[in-house]
Amino acid sequence: MKISIKTVIVIFVMTLFHSGLKAQTYTMPEETAQHEGTWLQWPHHYTYGMFYRNSLDQTWIDMTSALISSEKVHIIAYNNTEKNRIIDLLNDASVSLTNIDFFIFPTDDVWVRDNGPIFVNNNQNDQIILDWGFNGWGDDAPYDNCDIIPTSVSNTIGIPKIDLSAMVFEGGALEHDGHGTMMATRSSVTHSSRNPDLTEQEIEQYLTTYLGITKFLWLDGVYGTEITDMHIDGVMKFANSNTIVTMNNNDLIYWGLLQSDIDILYNATNIDNTPYNFVYIPLTQNDVTTAYGTNLGYKGSYANYYIANSVVLVPNYNDPNDETANDIIQTLYPNRTVIGIDVRNLYENGGMVHCVTQQQPAENTTGILEPINNGFNLFQNTPNPFNSYTNIEFILGESSSVRLEIYNLSGQKVKNANYSKLSAGNHSVTINANDFENGIYTYHLLINGKKTSTKKMILIK
Repeated sequence: MKISIKTVIVIFVMTLFHSGLKAQTYTMPEETAQHEGTWLQWPHHYTYGMFYRNSLDQTWIDMTSALISSEKVHIIAYNNTEKNRIIDLLNDASVSLTNIDFFIFPTDDVWVRDNGPIFVNNNQNDQIILDWGFNGWGDDAPYDNCDIIPTSVSNTIGIPKIDLSAMVFEGGALEHDGHGTMMATRSSVTHSSRNPDLTEQEIEQYLTTYLGITKFLWLDGVYGTEITDMHIDGVMKFANSNTIVTMNNNDLIYWGLLQSDIDILYNATNIDNTPYNFVYIPLTQNDVTTAYGTNLGYKGSYANYYIANSVVLVPNYNDPNDETANDIIQTLYPNRTVIGIDVRNLYENGGMVHCVTQQQPAENTTGILEPINNGFNLFQNTPNPFNSYTNIEFILGESSSVRLEIYNLSGQKVKNANYSKLSAGNHSVTINANDFENGIYTYHLLINGKKTSTKKMILIK
């Protein structure tokens, strides 16, 4: 009897199903998840000359100084000569080298967000490096050295990689909310300059399999206006799973977005079709002028910020709106400290803070949260900020009586949850804040009548 190929495939798939085998898929932790460290590619002179390198050094010193207090900083240096020069720069700036390590890999440029390793977790919660194809934003810049950085990192630190060179993809081209929804522009992902042989559906399948994306919010974008062809991380950011940070309509038009794209952005909904909360930040008040006096003739964006473990690095431009933007972003991350990073010289070359940083999430091979602080742990509420409901999780090391109290900024208690006895282990409480007013609140965990921990949360309706 002759069996068709189609029949063989069906039998194979059914065998997998009945044997309980599960297809391997991957998820990318959101930027707010705990980091092991941050990767930086330090500027050098081998591609664009001494002035380029020297004009950017201070920005990298400032980022490194801000990051080392809460996570490792992995610095990629072009060669040993550059490594020693970087060490001298950091020593001169009194930046401790304790939390810094160095990797000697030749690079073409500094944009590690786009060409560097992207860390994901597989079904077994093992960490994997994705090695997407990189072609210099559509053959617009040298890229041979940068294209192999994920392989070099994988080989050096011992985290296995997946070769995805069949699809060109830059990390700055995508923003995701950590729960399966992404936003990106077609001009920087599906355009023929990146992936001429892949359909949009095929690209979505790659992103679903390897990043865990299940809902796609595509903007058309504009091809050719700048080197990235309108990366999404210049105009918006998922602050958390239910909040989008972006600009007002006029500023987005100024930035070059089509009105049709702005409408899609403003009407975006998450995986449950719930509309996102929106927080609006301005552009710079004035056109950006570099530290060496060159007026660039255009304004700067603050949306391209980077969330680290205990700090948020926000692009600053020596502009009156720096403080305004920093203050707005600070309200979104009450447990992190906003630090303004002068990116004026970097901005002349096409990018900001998010473009030149890449997070390596902390590994959690077991997926089990362990209690700390003498047997308990209180976690940050999620989502935060929130608009009606939020979850507060905590762990008990032993059976205890528990009280959760919520206070407004005036010190008035607005909610009280009592549990006479809870068993040891993980617990979650859902808070209904429909009768709360907008603002910042604190919540307190009391165990056996003793206050143990306090955290802040933000309500934005």
